[in-house]
Amino acid sequence: MDGKHMQIGETAARTELSLRTIRHYEETGLVVPSARSQGGFRLYTEADIARLMVIRRMKPLGFTLDQMRDLLEATDRLDADTGLDTDEREALLNRVRTYQQAATEQVEKLRIQLARAEDFATTLGARLEQNAPASRA
Repeated sequence: MDGKHMQIGETAARTELSLRTIRHYEETGLVVPSARSQGGFRLYTEADIARLMVIRRMKPLGFTLDQMRDLLEATDRLDADTGLDTDEREALLNRVRTYQQAATEQVEKLRIQLARAEDFATTLGARLEQNAPASRA
């Protein structure tokens, strides 16, 4: 990380999240700006962007804010690696594995939903073609 700080507008553009959503995640404790400007503006780093991207990817999979917070806490502790004994490390890895498994299961459910939606759109297209007025020659 180069230590570059970005204001919330650039952060929103980079993450494709609204300013309101980023502020909401801050209010709920999921992400905290790394700094504030002299004028009080929120300033974010690449690490903050990465954290917001984790949250953004979890949201459409149906994870709750508490689950997001739990996963981020586990990964933060693993990344910090300050004095974790073997049992603590394994417990944290198991928490992350649980989320990985849940995400994989949700992705499969979404694939099934997408296939059904595509089938439905194809069926409607065929119905429209079937009932379209014949062109006059």
